[in-house]
Amino acid sequence: MGAHLVYATAPTLAEAESLGRMAVEARLAACANILPGMRSLYWWQGTLEQADEVVLILKTTEALVSSLIEALTSAHSYDCPCVVALPIASGNPDFLRWIEDETAPR
Repeated sequence: MGAHLVYATAPTLAEAESLGRMAVEARLAACANILPGMRSLYWWQGTLEQADEVVLILKTTEALVSSLIEALTSAHSYDCPCVVALPIASGNPDFLRWIEDETAPR
């Protein structure tokens, strides 16, 4: 079972905290890191936009990626939220095992 990082953005710190808490409490993620202060430039509906956003990085397992993406997307305030998963190629084996342990069914 491989570990993954799920990267998402949110419009406010409060929403990022809410999304992160929901994911960790549901054991869809072992951990949520919240990084405020990101500036985004992007195209939306034909217009170049810019916005202050908050980055949310969650650690999960490959088996839970789809469920986590679905949960974040449905709870998000954006019409088309950025929620993407990246596989973790390698890392501290103890940490990777911790991710598996904390997302295992109880």
